[in-house]
Amino acid sequence: MEFVAIDFETANPSYASICQIGFAHYSGPALTDEWKSYVDPEDYFHPMNVRVHGIDFPMVRGAPRLPEVHSDIVRWLGSRVVVSHTAFDRVALQQAPSRYNLPVPDCQWLDSSLVARRTWSECAYAGYGLASVCRLIGHDFAHHDALEDAKAAGQVMIAACATSGLSLNDWTTRIRRPISESPSSRYAQRTQREGNPDGPLFGEVVAFTGALSIPRATAADLAAALGCEVASGVNKRTTMLVVGDQDVARLAGHELSSKQRRAEELATGGQTIHILRESDFVALVAVHEPAVQS
Repeated sequence: MEFVAIDFETANPSYASICQIGFAHYSGPALTDEWKSYVDPEDYFHPMNVRVHGIDFPMVRGAPRLPEVHSDIVRWLGSRVVVSHTAFDRVALQQAPSRYNLPVPDCQWLDSSLVARRTWSECAYAGYGLASVCRLIGHDFAHHDALEDAKAAGQVMIAACATSGLSLNDWTTRIRRPISESPSSRYAQRTQREGNPDGPLFGEVVAFTGALSIPRATAADLAAALGCEVASGVNKRTTMLVVGDQDVARLAGHELSSKQRRAEELATGGQTIHILRESDFVALVAVHEPAVQS
């Protein structure tokens, strides 16, 4: 069993704004190598992101830009099995190089959150965030440091393989099947806006705001197919807010929609809410295209 677990931290809601990278190489159950680097995102730092990971502009001053570490990224990830907890890091790795017309490393992706949901019944439909799963397997780590999160995702993968008896190769097939094989659990028997219980993002509660390039109803259909509960507003249950690309740029200023203001208020109070651009949401859908089409 050999793989590289990864994690990225971002400076603002744009997934292209990578400001820290963490890679952990595992051979069997052993951590054999690790790498962490700050990255100058050449972008602004949003206070909400800084509150989460503690990284701000002074910390990345003098750090390499993404083109300067791109060869390291390719060397670490090229032609390997790459583990990330949820698809957010995968999308970040697609979005960030596109700013510089750089290629994305060719690798085989494995989402440890999907693995965890199919390994432990306790996190099948809730509680499959990285911190929750690590509490379940007894792994302590400093959350929201890129290297610490990468190593934690690796530990989840190792524990899941040991518990299930499945290999990495087995898991690449298993995550494409429903969590439960029972027909009664299939999404077809649920209303569309409740969210596909077998979807890779089941448990997320998403709202949309701003001017989207696709009809709002289409965006809601896509989110529900991924497993998200689609809500009309932002409240204490909201975990994701998708904002039109032009509107998310305003986060650097003061022209926020009421939903964005509410999301930031809740985040300031400690609630975990991902604010992402529509283009990042579309990329997230593309990553999980088989789940959307099923």
